Amino acid sequence: MAIIKHNPAGLFPQYRCYSHAVEIRGDSRLLIISGLNGYLADGVTMPDSFEEQGDIIWTHLGTILRSAGMDYRDLVSLRTYLAEPQFDEANVRLRVKYLGDHQPSLTVVCSQLLDPRWKLEIEAMAAR
Repeated sequence: MAIIKHNPAGLFPQYRCYSHAVEIRGDSRLLIISGLNGYLADGVTMPDSFEEQGDIIWTHLGTILRSAGMDYRDLVSLRTYLAEPQFDEANVRLRVKYLGDHQPSLTVVCSQLLDPRWKLEIEAMAAR
């Protein structure tokens, strides 16, 4: 399977940990991951801080990826929902922490989330 990043000249510069588009060629498995939030394993407890919720979500994401025989480098698309625009820079820091130089396609949306305690929610797609 080949993963080809499309960042053609003439578009605006890439953001950090970002590709404008990612193409998947060949035989592959596609893992579609539902929106994850910052609940601990008990499904009730959630820290208040954006950073702690984000670390929990990224840890959950890693657990799901490993269950499919994948890792963060297999991510091809991320969609992050932020409760407030002020969380954007902290969100970028989390992506850099977990993705390093990996550049999946991504979208960040600011919206009211279902539970007022949620600071962010992340859904993803991975392929191998």
